[in-house]
Amino acid sequence: MKMMVALLGLILLSVSPSARAAEPVDMLLVMAADVSRSVTQSKFKLQREGAAAAITHPDVVRAITSGPNRRIAICFVEWASANMQNVVVDWVVIGDGASARLFGDKLIETPRSFAGSTSISAAIDFAVGLFERAPFAADRKVIDVSGDGNNIGGRLITDARDDAVARNITINALVILTPLEESFRPEHTNPPGGLEKYFQENVIGGQGAFTIVAENHGAFGRAMTKKLIQEIAGFPGPQLASGD
Repeated sequence: MKMMVALLGLILLSVSPSARAAEPVDMLLVMAADVSRSVTQSKFKLQREGAAAAITHPDVVRAITSGPNRRIAICFVEWASANMQNVVVDWVVIGDGASARLFGDKLIETPRSFAGSTSISAAIDFAVGLFERAPFAADRKVIDVSGDGNNIGGRLITDARDDAVARNITINALVILTPLEESFRPEHTNPPGGLEKYFQENVIGGQGAFTIVAENHGAFGRAMTKKLIQEIAGFPGPQLASGD
């Protein structure tokens, strides 16, 4: 008996403090925002302000606090080219209006990371690695990708998606539309069949995966609010399908 107790003690000591102290939350959410060159500075401002407004929206906070643990953990990432990913706000727990406002304030205050090409696949791969070092524990792991164009860098987007889904990670998408007359690269922002169809067929995956559309960057905040409520509450995808 003493030997078993001693062995148990050695096992516990061998586990890192962060692993032993992993805090339970209802969901681990990586918000991955496109800041490629097609996202002008004015569009970038709308994205950041929209994300901050969404996470602090009373309905989103209500959804967050309705789960068993009454809190989720979020990490906010910006991405562009295959070698361009940056953690803007590292893993933090949001469990009330005050913590949501702190998160939103941090988003507003932090400068833009960079501008580059568009590698959704590298963004997904980067996000997968963030789950592995998260100091929190949850059964649900979600990558929330927002973007205004198709994948044009890094490895095949479908390979990145499939690898993430194989790790029990769900990928949802907020698709930002660009009017054809405003696009400097129509084949990127307006691919055949439309950008939402592209994301549905190539980017999203996992249990309950869905897309929501923002008709333009000005609609980003409203679409993100709807998306977060759906994501956090775990509604089935078809229930909400656009950014109206």
